Amino acid sequence: MSKNIVKVGDINCGADELFLISGPCVIEDESIMLKTAEKLKEVTERLNIPMIYKASFQKDNRSSVDFYRGPGIEEGLRILQKVKDEFGFSLVSDVHYPDQVKPAAEVLDIIQIPAYLCMQTDLVVSAAETGKVVNIKHGQFLAPENMIKPAQKVESTGNKNIILTERGFTFGYNDMVVDPRSFYEMRKTDYPVVFDVTHSIRKYGIPSADPNGGARQYLGTLARAGVAAGVDGLFIETHPCPSEALCDAASQLEVTQLEEFLKPLIEIHNIELSYRNSPNH
Repeated sequence: MSKNIVKVGDINCGADELFLISGPCVIEDESIMLKTAEKLKEVTERLNIPMIYKASFQKDNRSSVDFYRGPGIEEGLRILQKVKDEFGFSLVSDVHYPDQVKPAAEVLDIIQIPAYLCMQTDLVVSAAETGKVVNIKHGQFLAPENMIKPAQKVESTGNKNIILTERGFTFGYNDMVVDPRSFYEMRKTDYPVVFDVTHSIRKYGIPSADPNGGARQYLGTLARAGVAAGVDGLFIETHPCPSEALCDAASQLEVTQLEEFLKPLIEIHNIELSYRNSPNH
């Protein structure tokens, strides 16, 4: 259990229960967002795993100006609000600029700071000043122990509603690596730690529409390693048809595969939990 339990709706993030953050990478057609949410509701209720719905209204770090970046904040928040109203999920989405924070906070339960922007002081502080939960994605360029630095920027406002999300490190050119030591180091902050499995398999520099832009064969291995290492939550982007997704097509998990993917992870979590307080753990 984390020393700082972060409340999101009725979910106690950092307590002993594994939680899930899931949904499409970016907001697409409203029907796709609702279809995904409906399936996620069915799966998470069957597995009794608490879930927070995630989709980005804007993806500002696409590698080409020609790639889809989302519907924008106004339309995106409208669709997210509809998901919340129809399915009861708490919501998380990214912000890229300080002026997006206030309108986003009117709809979102968690404000997410993208990995590339985790050290941007004005953005992080603006998110923190809302009093909302702030999910800080681990910058691919930061040592894990340095994630305490953006967390302290949030704390400077008096807000301790912080979640830290691991998503791998830049390793050589166009590749990512997940070092299990990062889970240990980030847990030392006493904030809940989430493992973003699907982003950790992206191959940067290769468009996500290209199947070579992701290494899905590693999803299960990495997820099991993260849960065994004691993460508090999993971040798994899902889509009804990933090959047709408008962003991260090569790395998202097909939503119909999610249930079987999660079953062993829940079992591993329960085993890890039983040993969590042992002196050699």
